[in-house]
Amino acid sequence: MAYFLDLFSPETYEAFKRSSRDVSGFRIRHQSAASRIKIGDKLICYMTKLSRWIGLLEVTSKSYIDDTPIFYPENDPFVVRFKVKPLVWLEKEKAIPIHEAEVWDSLSFTRGQDKNSSRWTGKIRSSLVTISDSDGKFLEDILYRQQNSTNIFPIADDLYEKLLRHRVRTLDKVVTVTVPQDADLPQLEKAINLETRESIKIQALLARIGATMGMKIWIPKGDRTGVLQEWQPEPGVLLERLPLNYDETTLKTIEQIDVLWFKGRSIARAFEVEHTTSIYSGILRMADLIALQPNMNINLHIVAPSARREKVFQEITRPVFALLERPLQEICTYISYDSVEELSKLRHLSHTSDSILDEYSEEAE
Repeated sequence: MAYFLDLFSPETYEAFKRSSRDVSGFRIRHQSAASRIKIGDKLICYMTKLSRWIGLLEVTSKSYIDDTPIFYPENDPFVVRFKVKPLVWLEKEKAIPIHEAEVWDSLSFTRGQDKNSSRWTGKIRSSLVTISDSDGKFLEDILYRQQNSTNIFPIADDLYEKLLRHRVRTLDKVVTVTVPQDADLPQLEKAINLETRESIKIQALLARIGATMGMKIWIPKGDRTGVLQEWQPEPGVLLERLPLNYDETTLKTIEQIDVLWFKGRSIARAFEVEHTTSIYSGILRMADLIALQPNMNINLHIVAPSARREKVFQEITRPVFALLERPLQEICTYISYDSVEELSKLRHLSHTSDSILDEYSEEAE
């Protein structure tokens, strides 16, 4: 028997809660990971945004594909499924915060970490990653204890409602959107010098990683002075002009993107490094690009500090972006500053495919 992580957002927590709770579903990208899970293994359930442990499920079948709606009445995206038996399922007010001292000081990936840091979050980046036997046994025990306990961890109703996303019907499909409160509307703020310097360093680090992998790199002309103080490319690596054949409007949009990785004459990856409080300008640029070229097939990434992770997801899932011909949330992922730094330290980076970024990227669930 082994333990695996099962991530829930507040809205998928509510969807599972409304279901018969005898099936746990995952997106199609988890199919390979799901195939390794055996009957009798246990899924330890964690709610993102609230950062709480919420339940324990025992796997009672092998994985299978089924698009019959269970969690949503139509367009249910969680088609990779297991039959499960709920062993523990907690109401959100009873769910156990990961920052509780007993939990924080016991888990191998949080013990000794600064509670204000984000370095521990790599362990809970994606569903169906393995949880060590010691961590799994600890979490299983504390979840069973909490199920029979009267301890609660209150959540303000308005906070929880603010975290929920909503499903909207379009002419041909259903999409999930965020409707921010007035206080969340982006403000035009001037980034302080410290933040600007940090973003330039991340921009340079992304350029260096791509170059090490054998990519050609594009940096906007206005950013080059700062970036080249942090990164010294080999001759010919930094492109002087875009090798693309698009209309002028599209080209002007593309050339402002913070970092582009090129394989030959094709864009392999596009990165916007966000450092201002609004988390907005780069997302707008990505949305503009998709609106101009809906058939463009490239990987888009918003790179921002971990403290702004949820803000990124909130903006990506705004109706204006979710209702594009190709919803931004389906093609644009989030990467934390910490993940970029972790990636840059990998051994044999020069022999690594750019597809490894998918292991460091997170989608808006």
